[in-house]
Amino acid sequence: MTLKNHFYISLFMLLLPLFSRSQDIALYTQINGRYDFTFIGNTMNPNENSFQTTPSIFTSSSANLNLSSNDIIERAYLYWAGCGTGDFDIKLNGNDLTADIQYNIIGTSSELNYFSAFKDITSLVQSTGNGIYTLSDLDVNSFISEYFNTNRTNFAGWAILVVYENTNLPLNQINIYQGLEALSPNVNLGFIDSKTIQLDNLYLISNSGAKIGFIAWEGDLNISVSESLKLTTNQTYTLSNTLNPPINAFNGTNTEANLSNMYNMDLDIYSIENYVQNGMTSATVSLESGQDYVMLNTVVTKLNSQLPDATIVLEDYLLTCNSREIPLNYTVYNVNSTEILAANTPIAFYADGILVGTSQTQTVIPIGGNEIGNTLVTIPNTIPLNFTLTAIVDDIGDGTSTGIITELVETNNDFTLNISLLVSPEFNALAPLLSCNLGLSRGFFDFSDYEQQVKTDALQSVTFHETYEDALQAVNPIINITNYEAQTTPKEIFIRIEDNDCFAVTSFLLQVRNCPPVVYNAVSPNNDNSNDTFFIDGLRDIFVNFRLEIYNRWGKLLWIGDNNKPDWNGYVSDGIGTKIAPDGTYYYILYLNDPSYPEPLNGYLYLSK
Repeated sequence: MTLKNHFYISLFMLLLPLFSRSQDIALYTQINGRYDFTFIGNTMNPNENSFQTTPSIFTSSSANLNLSSNDIIERAYLYWAGCGTGDFDIKLNGNDLTADIQYNIIGTSSELNYFSAFKDITSLVQSTGNGIYTLSDLDVNSFISEYFNTNRTNFAGWAILVVYENTNLPLNQINIYQGLEALSPNVNLGFIDSKTIQLDNLYLISNSGAKIGFIAWEGDLNISVSESLKLTTNQTYTLSNTLNPPINAFNGTNTEANLSNMYNMDLDIYSIENYVQNGMTSATVSLESGQDYVMLNTVVTKLNSQLPDATIVLEDYLLTCNSREIPLNYTVYNVNSTEILAANTPIAFYADGILVGTSQTQTVIPIGGNEIGNTLVTIPNTIPLNFTLTAIVDDIGDGTSTGIITELVETNNDFTLNISLLVSPEFNALAPLLSCNLGLSRGFFDFSDYEQQVKTDALQSVTFHETYEDALQAVNPIINITNYEAQTTPKEIFIRIEDNDCFAVTSFLLQVRNCPPVVYNAVSPNNDNSNDTFFIDGLRDIFVNFRLEIYNRWGKLLWIGDNNKPDWNGYVSDGIGTKIAPDGTYYYILYLNDPSYPEPLNGYLYLSK
């Protein structure tokens, strides 16, 4: 640690107390059940700093924890503090510890630094139990001369707050508030400093055993100028007890151990049974000092609060494509409580603040227990696809958490999720795909380009199916999409487009058209299986009403054919001899009798044997 260099400040600034870098004391945690608390700790000062002739300070000291045999340690929090910029690495019973939280403050007109530190030591104290606790390696020696010579605020000390459970205790709520705030008066200038600390999240059902405790640093026994510690509930009360007179609350005492030699630190607990009222939910603590420099680190309250505390968590939900019905699974907890949560506690569900469903607990939920539930909510069409779903326990459906149950905390009953409903992805419409008729409306098709054409987003995935049911269930995809054979047409092909856990199904038609036939005009009827007949490809079973006429060079009609006759092999019904037409050139006229081909096709063929 290094000594902080001072700098000069103006006379105007000397007239003002300084509180830079302070941390407001606020609620750290609540513990509900059959609990109470106590303090142990010790100073590092060999004497009150106001009366030291030569400044000195220890680096270790000890204190004794002595709980009863029925007390079970629930929590243990270590605090240490001192003058200077801070020593945040110490030892407790030889165990190396580093602060979880560091607090720093600049106070007094001399602008000196002070610090405190916090460490959760629950597991260490639970395993150690009763006995001597020694804090060591807390070293502020490099600061004490400066602080002694400036304003006699050289100090160091430590404390352990222990929260313990005992089955013989009533159900209580322990509230722990912490931070670091200071009073920095100036007696020479007649400046009295004060500080007010708000204590929220209280709920009192009985004043029996109510108490409040303080961990404070640097108070002096023999300085009591305008010094007071007050609690305000329905009215303001000055706190005092045997060790702490009303005019000198911060005087180096430990009321738990009945010690008055804590030298510049205070571990004091006050009974407030006569100062609190049933139903109280908040209070204030006010400090005042005209001379004594005091730092307040921790405030602890114990109040009898036998109440449930309902909370809810939406565990999971199921979204279905193109559906506004949402099955919900949730858990209602009564963990941070001092009483059972009654059955039939109402639950309300809201979408963007609109009530969309209700439910209720089914059984009594014990202290620390929970209940799993489920429900189905329907989201109105007026709610957008992206919305906030909120579950509120102990809500009768009016959008508030006041409900029908009085709870320890009325502001923690809701749980919120951001929901995006699943809707079918958009897609592009596809035109029918055409191919040549191979006969009886059969055709081959390549629809591989449609995989990209149907998409509106490159991240969409596409599969093709022969039936609508297969597309819905995402089964039996068509593998061959580059040379797909349709036995009959028109045939509908279905497409499944998937995007973000939702899908759409569209379709397109496979259709055939009668393509122009191809004429092979060389005929050699010699039974060699090559060009034995006059063959026209793409004619039969396609142009089913065709008529084919063959003429010789003089225009005489030699042969007439249709879909019911075989191809012409040179046979002439009224020929002479073999009735096979002689070699030569012949002419044909082909009437397709198809709307797409209103004019006949004509040409020649060459016959050779």
